[in-house]
Amino acid sequence: MRYPPHILEEIRARLPASDVVGRRVKLKKAGREWRGLSPFNAEKTPSFYVNDQKQFYHCFSSGKHGDVFTFLMETEGLSFPEAVERLAGEAGVSLPAPSADTAALESKRRGAVEVMEMAARWFEDQLRGANGANARAYLDRRGLAGEIATRFRLGYAPGERYALRDFLASKDVAKDLMAELGLLVTGEDIAVPYDRFRDRIMFPICDVRGRVIAFGGRAMQADVKAKYLNSPETPLFHKGQGLYNLHQARKPAHERGTIIAVEGYVDAIAMTLAGHPNTVAQLGTALTEEQIALLWRHADEPVLCFDGDGAGQRAAHRTLDVALPLLTPGKSLRFAVLPEGQDPDDLLRAEGPGAIDRVLGAAKPLVEVLWSRALETGSVETPERRAGLAAALRETVHGIRDETVRRYYRDEIEERLRGLSPRAAGRPAGAGPAGRPGFQRRPRPGEPPPSPRIRSAPSASVAASAGFAGAAPVREAVITGLLLVHPGLINDFADELMLLEFEHPDARAVFSALLDCAAETGEPDQAVLEARLARAGLSEAAARLLGMARSRDRKTLEPHADPALREDALRQAMILHRKAGALHSELRQAERAFAEEPTEANWTWLCQAKEGLATVIAAEAEAELPETGHSTAA
Repeated sequence: MRYPPHILEEIRARLPASDVVGRRVKLKKAGREWRGLSPFNAEKTPSFYVNDQKQFYHCFSSGKHGDVFTFLMETEGLSFPEAVERLAGEAGVSLPAPSADTAALESKRRGAVEVMEMAARWFEDQLRGANGANARAYLDRRGLAGEIATRFRLGYAPGERYALRDFLASKDVAKDLMAELGLLVTGEDIAVPYDRFRDRIMFPICDVRGRVIAFGGRAMQADVKAKYLNSPETPLFHKGQGLYNLHQARKPAHERGTIIAVEGYVDAIAMTLAGHPNTVAQLGTALTEEQIALLWRHADEPVLCFDGDGAGQRAAHRTLDVALPLLTPGKSLRFAVLPEGQDPDDLLRAEGPGAIDRVLGAAKPLVEVLWSRALETGSVETPERRAGLAAALRETVHGIRDETVRRYYRDEIEERLRGLSPRAAGRPAGAGPAGRPGFQRRPRPGEPPPSPRIRSAPSASVAASAGFAGAAPVREAVITGLLLVHPGLINDFADELMLLEFEHPDARAVFSALLDCAAETGEPDQAVLEARLARAGLSEAAARLLGMARSRDRKTLEPHADPALREDALRQAMILHRKAGALHSELRQAERAFAEEPTEANWTWLCQAKEGLATVIAAEAEAELPETGHSTAA
């Protein structure tokens, strides 16, 4: 088999059928499906349907049906390999090089799935046996015993150090495969590999077809450092690309037209007990772009349910930042927040299913969460603070990639900002003493309001743009250089780094290689990074970037630099990079808006964008002075 099934599944998961079909057929939403005129027969009444949840199309007029690969073969005459290669390129999925080893690799993958299934059944047996008495009592107290435990295949990992290892070895499973699948803990300093999961309630994690690919384990002892422990990244499991319980939630999500995402495994089970089987959970990390796209395949506005504490609020805000750039027409999120100090399981046991229903019914749209977060930063009683709020919100909204959604968000935010101004509270526009700048006479009854005074656009904006362009390569070199010298920072700042975009080709290539290496190895060290860069032909590019970075800041780029200083240097460089990029783009937008409609509002926006960008450039120039005595931004 040239293309293993898991590769084809990954392509389907990343490309909704309606997107692929919609390039050739004009589709309209019809309930939970899409409908259009048949591409195979001439017709006046639409009989062609596409279902994103099933990743399937069906044409009633011709009887043809299939998936995205079949559609390209039917409509464009492509062969199956050609269809796979094209869609893999669009989805960003790497295809295995054709070789005699492909079948062997797929066979190995099937064997790995069989081993995970063996482990899952063993954990279930342990829960039912004598070793699982305490675990059964715990589950019973939590209302998770009996049928619900069977439905979610809950199990128990005994406290013995080699119990699972010895069981699998008795079934002729190699220890190397156990380690590769994350069932054993290994390392250069570990003489005898031992079971990763010990004395834990076990939650099997399945792929969309219901096959066990990983585990989550909850510690039975209160003093254990990690309350929840997940499988590491393995050939079967990539925690940022899947969702717990999706294989069981897909059908009810399709039937109800919505899907709910919670923070933990027990939360997902509690939601199911509360009458919401269309619930999934993230896999130990903040929701990723891939997971949000997966949710959107099952509903246009998934409901994200967060715990009512500080950690839950921070998780909601992180998700907002990840989702905002991804918004497209019709695709958004709603945020439901539980009472403070409670998760879904707590609320269900304390107040029953009705309390869960009330929380979900009060879910807020994404724009409300964005606005609320901005207002939480402080008072808006003065013009300066309102200006700061406006600048921050405009920078955030600018990150939306879809032009139409970005425009509507900008209009919504501007309308809300006007509601904070004195004139919205009944004060006259430009309220100041008569005869002073800004004073405007109130119009008499029936008299039209005065036209705004039009100014010319500020000429300094061009200089500010030039300053940004000159500073960007050095800033990108500093960020990349810090990661090259101190690779431990990659994991420490993974969420922020994933959101950065670079312009300089050297920085872009090296930065991408660094992130890929960290994702694959977990804890990359200097030697591993250098070997990876050498294989990719990027050693010279890395050296050039380090040279450029050291012209700015030599102290933090020393191998033994103070950890606090190097973390602060990276954090500041990333903040400046994000702010400068957003403000530069906003300045161009503001200039266009003022040219098209020279109003007072657009003039204010233009001035604020120019001043904001100038402030960032000045801050960067000041940061350079101690090392170089001059600014590359100038």
